[in-house]
Amino acid sequence: MTVKKTSVLVLDCAEPHDLALFYARLLGADAQVGQEPDLVEVVGGAGVHLAIRRDHGYAPPSWPRPEHAQQAHLRIIVDLADLDEAEREAVALGARPMSTGTEAGPYEARLFSDPAGHSFTIAAAVWSV
Repeated sequence: MTVKKTSVLVLDCAEPHDLALFYARLLGADAQVGQEPDLVEVVGGAGVHLAIRRDHGYAPPSWPRPEHAQQAHLRIIVDLADLDEAEREAVALGARPMSTGTEAGPYEARLFSDPAGHSFTIAAAVWSV
């Protein structure tokens, strides 16, 4: 018998409530504080489930600079027709566009950093969302 499993991506940061609200608004989900006050979960429809954890010694990743690893990367999938609007929403909520220096012309995946410095991509689906 196989045990039913699920997974949750946990992002570390200095202010988990603020970052959880950023992702909750961006993903149309809810931020939920559990029994552990330094861990906030973001849960919503369409399989959204991630957690934000306070790290008192947090230092943001420096990726795409080569001296440090990326640490984690969230990929948010949208319909191609919604890509520009999704980018506007992310920036309005506090995301910062990033560049790896390899992009050229129109592209179907856009790289950002969240307010705590984690990288994430908004990308066009190859299937219907």
